[in-house]
Amino acid sequence: MGISDLMIRIKNGYMARRSTVDAPYSSFGAAVLDKLKTIGFLEGYEITGETIKTITIKLSYDEDMNPAFTDLELVSKPGQRIYVAVDDLKPVLSGFGYSILSTPKGIMTNVEARRARTGGELLFKIW
Repeated sequence: MGISDLMIRIKNGYMARRSTVDAPYSSFGAAVLDKLKTIGFLEGYEITGETIKTITIKLSYDEDMNPAFTDLELVSKPGQRIYVAVDDLKPVLSGFGYSILSTPKGIMTNVEARRARTGGELLFKIW
């Protein structure tokens, strides 16, 4: 399972107003989910299973059942990876959104990567 599949499952779950979404487990996907939970786009997740692991993702809504994020844009794809230097990192929607990067120092947002002065693979933008 790729990161694009995981993010599309989450987006579709939000569009269908579901409370949870299931996805196949990967350690890279879990690291991305940790970052999304830290910045407030997810309520949390739980890993189940022993031989075949599954991630159950708890989606976050406000009191009016509005999703925690509006949309996302997948940037890197399996056929074309997009890498950015720290000087090329721009704010998403004037600072209302985030770019998620895979850097040598782990999964980071564009704000954290600029602070750490590191670039990496631009996975997706979320707002």
